[in-house]
Amino acid sequence: MLEPKLVNVNGTDATTNGEVHDVKPEGPESTSLSIDSALSLRLEKDALIVVDESSNKRDQSSLWNRLASRPSHDTKLTIPLSHVLWASLSSSSNLTIAYAAPAGTDIVRATTIRYTVGAAQLHSASTFATRLLSAAYGPSQPHKRIKAIVNPVGGRSRAGKWWSKSILPIFAAARCAVDMEVTRHQGHGIEIVEELDVDRYDVVACCSGDGVPHEVFNGLGRRKDAVRALRKIAVVQLPCGSGNAMAWNLCGTGSPSLAALRVVKGLRTPLDLVSVTHGGRGGGGGGGGGGAEGGDRRRTLSFLSQALGTVAETDLGTENLRWMGDARFTYGMLVKILLGKAVYPCDVAVKLEMGDKAEIRARYQQERRRNHPPTTSSNVDGEDGGDMTTFQASPPNNGSGSDADGQVSEGGLPPLRYGYATDALPEGWSLVPYDNLGSLYVGNMAYVREDGNIFPAALPSDGCIDLICIDGDLSRSSSLQIMMAVANNRIFDDHRVTYRKVSAYRIVPKGQADGSISVDGERIPFGPFQAEVHRGLGTVLSMSGRVYEAPGVGEMMS
Repeated sequence: MLEPKLVNVNGTDATTNGEVHDVKPEGPESTSLSIDSALSLRLEKDALIVVDESSNKRDQSSLWNRLASRPSHDTKLTIPLSHVLWASLSSSSNLTIAYAAPAGTDIVRATTIRYTVGAAQLHSASTFATRLLSAAYGPSQPHKRIKAIVNPVGGRSRAGKWWSKSILPIFAAARCAVDMEVTRHQGHGIEIVEELDVDRYDVVACCSGDGVPHEVFNGLGRRKDAVRALRKIAVVQLPCGSGNAMAWNLCGTGSPSLAALRVVKGLRTPLDLVSVTHGGRGGGGGGGGGGAEGGDRRRTLSFLSQALGTVAETDLGTENLRWMGDARFTYGMLVKILLGKAVYPCDVAVKLEMGDKAEIRARYQQERRRNHPPTTSSNVDGEDGGDMTTFQASPPNNGSGSDADGQVSEGGLPPLRYGYATDALPEGWSLVPYDNLGSLYVGNMAYVREDGNIFPAALPSDGCIDLICIDGDLSRSSSLQIMMAVANNRIFDDHRVTYRKVSAYRIVPKGQADGSISVDGERIPFGPFQAEVHRGLGTVLSMSGRVYEAPGVGEMMS
């Protein structure tokens, strides 16, 4: 069988791309370029300034002359460096600059400007292009090698159109190497990445809702080299589904084109992953590669959230309303509140890390203020496999096969430290009855949907998950007030909401034969379940490299 060839989106072989630039700064003289008396380019701190007093004589994108926001006599174009996708000087002396130009609210389009450079300016133009790329990408990896997985039914079957019209042109302009595959059935994402040659790619981009990223993390977790694969491959979401929480957290947008731009410029960021275990008949706490273990034991990786009670019932009970987008959750919650009080009795045990809201707030603000830009390396297990990033807030993603606490696995995922929910209770834990529980919601990311910043103290790799408990016997007015607190980014400070940071927990439902448990929006069998954090086990791309794109507990709306 012939192996698929990884190619650049312009059709050239990715392994022989001729436009690789040395991104080292070339000195002050490289920050400006004068092509002739009418045309100059200047590199400023955050933008590229192009002054062209004879733009009608240049070979440029038609957008140059059609920008609605600039008067016809305006000769200056300002391009944010964050929007510069590529710059190169061709053998035919053409200086080409590709960038993402605004084309509406939260929409960008790949656009190109091109100038012919005289012989006397060739060296200066080449130096300028190199400096421009250095400033535009900074510590981010250019020329990303992307495996794209497109869910054709995502976003009411519009994902394919968004991929071809909004996403692919951005990757093309940025000279990314792309291999795209369309999913054929539920769970296909797992199958794709289980067999993926991780040394051929830097990124797996999910053009979907949050379901395909969930599949990808679990597919990587089933591999014999799970730890290395999870740390080698950055998993990202290009928002093309009804739920796009991952994109809102990491890219700060629900726009496919804008998310594509931010993936191109994204910084490798370690991400905590959570092993959720359920079933089993006792007898140890060993790990494995995901899926079925030891009879009916199961282990699922979670990147986003887990829920029990009203939240889970609302999430899973409105699957038939996905056409409503995020509004289905609001609708479902209102219906639950109007139906009256609902309690879900259970016993709860946690491995508590922080339980005081003031301490949680202070720790979050400290991390938010921390100025530690990422450093990159292209070595994973001694092999050239893409840039790796280390942050002060998290352990290095070294691909060594060891968990953050030093536990080493023979293969597959790190071993479980606390076993399963049916094992003996770990030392130091105690089950506390919670007979009036209404909602238990546990988050690894801040946003669970576009308008749901439920976990404002969440950090990508602090070794904790944020656990919220809300009583089920509150009045309707109190429940509505909590809903409004979410909408106003004030849920953290609501006195009716218990907010804790934990590294593991166990839940044992009581008095219910059946019910709903949600993991990343997916249903798991009802019964006792347990979760534990693996610090920095996964890898994503984010804008900052250290925090989510959500208002934090120090930045609440007034």
